[in-house]
Amino acid sequence: MRTQVAIVGAGPAGLLLSHLLGLEGVDSVLLERQTAEYVQARIRAGILEAGTVELLRNVGLGDRLDAEGMEHRGIHLQWPGNRHHLDFVDLTGRSVTVYGQTEVTKDLMAAREKAGRPAFYSVSDVELHDVTGSPSVSFVDADGRAQRIDADVVVGCDGFHGPSRSFMPRQKVWERTYPFAWLGVLADVAPSTDELIYAWHPDGFAMHSMRSPHVSRFYLQVAPDEDIARWSDDRIWTALSERLGVPGWTLHTGPITEKSVLPMRSFVTTPMRHGNLYLAGDAAHIVPPTGAKGLNLAVADVALLSTALTTSFQGDDGLVDAYSDAALQRVWRCTHFSWWMTSMLHRHGDDFDAQLQLSQLQRTVTSEAASTELANNYAGLPL
Repeated sequence: MRTQVAIVGAGPAGLLLSHLLGLEGVDSVLLERQTAEYVQARIRAGILEAGTVELLRNVGLGDRLDAEGMEHRGIHLQWPGNRHHLDFVDLTGRSVTVYGQTEVTKDLMAAREKAGRPAFYSVSDVELHDVTGSPSVSFVDADGRAQRIDADVVVGCDGFHGPSRSFMPRQKVWERTYPFAWLGVLADVAPSTDELIYAWHPDGFAMHSMRSPHVSRFYLQVAPDEDIARWSDDRIWTALSERLGVPGWTLHTGPITEKSVLPMRSFVTTPMRHGNLYLAGDAAHIVPPTGAKGLNLAVADVALLSTALTTSFQGDDGLVDAYSDAALQRVWRCTHFSWWMTSMLHRHGDDFDAQLQLSQLQRTVTSEAASTELANNYAGLPL
């Protein structure tokens, strides 16, 4: 096979890149090690920045998003006895939208099928060849047949565990592993809040999010090696009620349908380009979920890369040559914001550290400058 861009990884980053390139008349082929059903069902982040929403609308992917997405003006910041609302629209003129990655992936897969863009699922033994010259990708397809795709460019959108990054020589890696994790809970119960709640508590961080008007998402700070079997439904609801509780407010409970432990870490690898191989999304960087940046960073990467590749195929290499440095400016800004939110809200260290966290929370909700800084980063930098 021959194509202009071979994309390794058919999650939201790879699917969106293929969609954006297709709108500009650039051919691509997608490769994915998982089944299409697995990719579509993955539960991941559900908060879209204002720029992400605008991009999806502008490229024809806004119908279901506008019908089913839940727009939010801001978030609640909380510590025992205190809950404060930060209104992003008042502070920055921008909102965020709760619309799960699962739903974004469904929209992108439907668009791919409608456009007839080729994709191979359930592939194995993926190998990249001659990425500094005339690249190709070899793999074994779902039927066990050896295949090869010759391309002008290969893009790795295959996440942290994908093969693409291993073909980038002389990588420099920055990594931070946090001494806590999240116990994530999905429950069939209407949200008990109008906006997301981020709560500092002596027993550990807690968060109340939502997936729909009838499904809520919760997180509890736990140890990285936490045994999920020790968390019965009753224990979870008791901990959430304690950590999220404020006077005059009640947490609604219901059937818990999913539990998982999510590790917390920051990871950045540079550069994001080597010859004709480019990285985007989780293949190049991972942030803790506290700042809601993972999916939005992937969207920013592929928005930048699609424009760069399109102009390169038209004879101008200026943007592809600048891609890595340009993308990393945003990556490091979002990495810092995610670290800051994580460090401020999660119980760690001693009582001295706790007092510093409470002081920062009070400063954030009482200072317009501090509130605006949080709002600008959370609602998202312009794409």
